[in-house]
Amino acid sequence: MKKKIFSICVFFSFICSTQAQTITEKLKKATEKLLDDTQMKNASLGFSVADAETGATVYSYNGDIGLSPASSQKIFTAIASYDILGQDFRFITIIGYNGSIDGGVLKGDLIIKGFGDPTLGSWRYKGFKPEDVHAKILKSLKTNGIRAIDGNVIVDDGAYALQPMPGGWPWNDMGNYYGAPCWGLNWLENQYDITFRPGKKIEEETTIAKISEALPGVTIINQTTTGESGSGDQSSILLPPFGTTGIVTGTLPLGKNTTASGAIPNPPLLFAQQLKQWLEKDTIYSTGTFTCANQLIINRQKVPTIKYSLDTLFSPPMDDMIYYFLQKSINLYGESLVKAIGWKKNKKGETSEGVGIVRDFWEQKGIAKNALKMIDGSGLSPQNYDAVSSEVKALLYAKKQPWFEAFYKALPTYNGTKMKSGTIAMCKAYTGYQKSSNGKNYVFSMIINNYNGGHDALVNKMYLILNVLK
Repeated sequence: MKKKIFSICVFFSFICSTQAQTITEKLKKATEKLLDDTQMKNASLGFSVADAETGATVYSYNGDIGLSPASSQKIFTAIASYDILGQDFRFITIIGYNGSIDGGVLKGDLIIKGFGDPTLGSWRYKGFKPEDVHAKILKSLKTNGIRAIDGNVIVDDGAYALQPMPGGWPWNDMGNYYGAPCWGLNWLENQYDITFRPGKKIEEETTIAKISEALPGVTIINQTTTGESGSGDQSSILLPPFGTTGIVTGTLPLGKNTTASGAIPNPPLLFAQQLKQWLEKDTIYSTGTFTCANQLIINRQKVPTIKYSLDTLFSPPMDDMIYYFLQKSINLYGESLVKAIGWKKNKKGETSEGVGIVRDFWEQKGIAKNALKMIDGSGLSPQNYDAVSSEVKALLYAKKQPWFEAFYKALPTYNGTKMKSGTIAMCKAYTGYQKSSNGKNYVFSMIINNYNGGHDALVNKMYLILNVLK
């Protein structure tokens, strides 16, 4: 009887081993086919697959080679944020004042101090839109009997670094919505829209029909022309933080009006401007000026501090923010999270501080710093270098955590697979989870740098390899 049981165990072990070898061989064959493709002639590939239950490596090609990961790097920021900041974390914005309140008059400064909330005024969440922020501020003033302000109104963005842009971000990304950095106070996800009216024929100049926000002190120079019908938005906006001249180049398609989105060059100043309009509309007048901390610092003036708090505005919960961070790949959220980590740990709202803490976190989880060279929290910088084995380790770690369900839900679905994508110039990446038809669960990461030819063709070839896991 014992011999029979032993034989059965050996048989099933052989079957499992054969199946494991089969998937490994299939992945190897599919990878070799991709490497022989003309699109890969000058490219670098990293590909790693692990058993999601045991963590054992199923297949690896250049698993430990550092490659630019683009937005697939966001998984490191998201997972570390859950652990370091906590699943119950919310950003805060404090409404306060100095001086005193006498007979309905605030004799002092009204101060609104931000701590990097990327959702303040966001259109994505119910209850957090501009009109909601307006209503909350008005309610706070009325509740405390403030009908007038004998002083200044200060938007204090000073909790975070004066330089909001992470190092390594390309010049041609600055000014576009996806290149919006994190400020001490963010507003409208630091995004504005330009609506263009195309010319009547190809190569004719376009005209600007509307700009969604009145950017303080900014002039937009439009140099775009009309492209072929159906060619999409091929425009680019060059307008760095604190910039006053924006240049828009590229093409917009023939036909209907097209909207392109840019990064607000000074969100705290825009918020101060809109706050002035709100209070005037509410007949709450101020004898002073409406400005922000960065302008006071630039002019070598002292930034007033809050002595008394009136109210605190909270962001949506962490789960909701991580959902949009990964689903919509919002770079601003990644930069806000790493700065929040830096602020929580060392009261330094700086990219380098937060990124350093995140790298230390992952080193403690077994990922060497040479295998995770983060420059920012979003993956936008081409100076980021990750190993695919590191991304696999991170996803394996996440799978064991109490917040995993929310993290898994936040991952987008492409080609029927739950995975985070990454795209910057000459880089395409995917990392995620796959359950096979036989019930086996896998974790994987694939990064390609410096490929030839079109993006869409390469993506389809990457899908062919990942389909092996189904």
